Formats: sequence, structure tokens, C-alpha cells
Amino acid sequence: MSTAKKFAGQTAVYGLSTIAGRTLSFFLTFAYTRTYSRGVYGIFSNMFSYASMLQALLAFGMETTFFRYLNKHEDKKEQVYNNAFAAIFVVTLIFLVGTLLFINPITRWINIEQTTSFHDYKLYALYFIVFLVIDAWCVVPFAKIRADGRPGRYGFIKIANIITFIGLNLVFIYGIPFIIRHNLPGSAWLSSWFRIGWLGYIFIANLIASSLTLLLLLPELRKLRFDLNADMFKDMFVYSFPILIANISYILNENLDKMLLPKMLPAAISSEQLGIYAACAKISIFLSIFVQAFRLGAEPFFFSHAKNKNAGQTYARIMDYFVIAVCVAFLGITANINLLKYFIGNSYWVGLGVIPPLLFGYVSLGIYMNLSVWYKLSDQTRYGFYISGVGAILTIVLLVLFIPKYIVSGIAISFIGCFLNYIHDKSYKF
Repeated sequence: MSTAKKFAGQTAVYGLSTIAGRTLSFFLTFAYTRTYSRGVYGIFSNMFSYASMLQALLAFGMETTFFRYLNKHEDKKEQVYNNAFAAIFVVTLIFLVGTLLFINPITRWINIEQTTSFHDYKLYALYFIVFLVIDAWCVVPFAKIRADGRPGRYGFIKIANIITFIGLNLVFIYGIPFIIRHNLPGSAWLSSWFRIGWLGYIFIANLIASSLTLLLLLPELRKLRFDLNADMFKDMFVYSFPILIANISYILNENLDKMLLPKMLPAAISSEQLGIYAACAKISIFLSIFVQAFRLGAEPFFFSHAKNKNAGQTYARIMDYFVIAVCVAFLGITANINLLKYFIGNSYWVGLGVIPPLLFGYVSLGIYMNLSVWYKLSDQTRYGFYISGVGAILTIVLLVLFIPKYIVSGIAISFIGCFLNYIHDKSYKF
């Protein structure tokens, strides 16, 4: 089997679990946008944008570092695994202590909807802190599964996570209210504590799903040992730090819009405008899924084939196929917006114009993911920091310029700008 075919097969398996999971999750948007007001959905979107940034921080670039060091130290794979997990554990421990100590200021900062009580926001923040830490602990075990070439196990755990999350959401949104409304057995007990339409149940569902994932990863976690190598540990931190900055910059480019919009608009309309934008942006998730599935298959493949004589030609050929596929997907989604819009409530349709620009941004992101392999394989991860840093600055400038005037459309403009910056004047270098 050729290396390109092997790559395509691995990507297909990883992609199937990713596409299935995120597509099923997308259907929750149908329920959310019909259950919650635009303002409440804005709160949900705002908090998950912070979660995305913090996930990158807590992972500390160790996923990429893990694959790189497996390639560099093929005779010390278990030690690489131990050191990578230990690094994340230290980071999450510092994060957990720091956030719990400053939970009240954090709650005040993320509060964008004045009609929601401080107590509820504090609960939201606490749920987030816990499931973010649990998700971070799962990063390296998941990477080990990918490195061991077990996409089936990877897909099973990911699907179990998303089915649990979706199932609990449906129970909280439809199941329990149905029992209470029709006075079925158990309705009296449920009525004593259940709050119909409370946003916090989404976060509780996420926490339970993350806990189940950690439980399913116990076979990988049990292989961990306190067999740490101080020099390797330090080297891995040095290698991963620029990747961390690059990842955070990328997350900021993708989510800073949802963080800044509530701060830059009048309080009376900020959460509602964010809700409109975030709901419409969900339609672009189909292309985002494709790009994410590609990354899951590409990263371990690129590292494992780095020593091959014709590696550069293989990567370039993969790039050609990827660009063709992603452009076809872009055109397909754009041509069917009038059908896809029915997945969100009709009160959100005023923001549909942002979808094509967001899709084009994901096309640019996918190309960047292909091209970024050169600095990862050559251990020049500082270039990821430079590129992503410029992209983050460009995003901030464009958001500040356009949000107050164009609101939703301004966000799409900044999204395109930052990802076009990523792919400017880059090529494979070996």
C-alpha cells in the first residue's frame, strides 16, 4: 500500500469519528436555537469560545510534541509518554488552583448578560474549570492511541463522548420537561429541583461526557509511570512552548470574535448579536469538520514519514488532493445555505451572510495546516509563533475596526484576514 493511500485510510477512520461526532453535535444547534433566546445562546457561545482558548493552554502543545519526540526517541517511547502527560498534569494543577482562588473575578469578567444571576454564572465557570482539566488529561492518552495506530479505539471513545453529551442534552431539553408537563411518574421529584430552560444543564452534560471519556481511557492512563527524564522534560517544554503560543494565537483568531463582541457592543444588544453570529457560524462547521479530520490523520503521518527520501513530494501531493477536496466542499455548502439554514431557528437567519466568508477562512486554515509541517519537522517551531502572532494582531485590529460598525459582517472579514495571513508566502522547506 502506498504511503498516500495509507494516509487516506487513516484520515478516513479518524475523520469518520470526527465527522460523525461533530455532525451529531451540530444537530443540537437545532434544539438550542429553538429552546433558548438569542441572548442566552450568546452566553453559551461566549463561554465555549473561552473554553477553546483554555483547552489549547492546558494541552500546552504536548500533542504535537509527543509525536515529534516519538519520532526522535524511538527507543524511549514510554518515557516520552510519561513526560508529555506529566507536563500537562503540572499545567492543569496550576490552572486549577489559580482559577479556584480567583473564581469571583473570573465570573464577573465573563458575565455578559445582566439578567443572569451571578450565582448561575459562577456555577457555569466551575463546571467549565473541571471539565477543561479532565479534557486536558485526555490529550496525551488520545495521542498515544493515534501513535499506536488504533483509530478504531479512538473513534469509539470519541463517539461515546458525543453520544453521552447529546443524549443528556436531549434529556434536559425535552425528556425531563415532558415528564413534568404530563405529570408522569417521578414528575414531583423532578419538579423539586429541575429548572426548565436553564443553560447550566449543557455544561453539566459536557462535564459528565468528559468524565466518561477519562474513564474509558483508563487502560492508557494505567500505563503511565513516574519515569521522568529531567532533560527530556525540559526539552519537550522548550519545543512545545512556541507551539502553545501558535495554538493559542490560532484559537484567538477563531474565537476572539465571540470574546470581544460582547465587550465592544452596548450591553443591551451584545449577547443577542453574538447569539445570531454564533448560530449562523455553526453552518460552516461542516467544512471545519473536514479540516479537523484532516489534521488528525495528517499530524502523526507527517511525523512518521519525515525520514523518507521522497517525503516532500508526498506531502505536496497530499496538499493538492486536499485543496481540491476542500474547495469542492466549500462550493457545496455555499450553494446549499438556503437548505442548511433550517437547522437553526428562523430568528437567527438575519446573520446568514457571514457563512461564505467563514467557509473561505476554513479553506485558508486547511492550507496553512499543510504548510506548517515544515517548521514542525525541522524543529523551528518559533515560526509558528511568528505567523500566528501576526495573525492574532491582524484579527484584533480588524475586529476593533469593523465590529462597532458592521457587527456580524465585521467578524467574518477579520476571520478571512487572519487566515489569509497564515498562508501568505509559505512553502515546504526540507
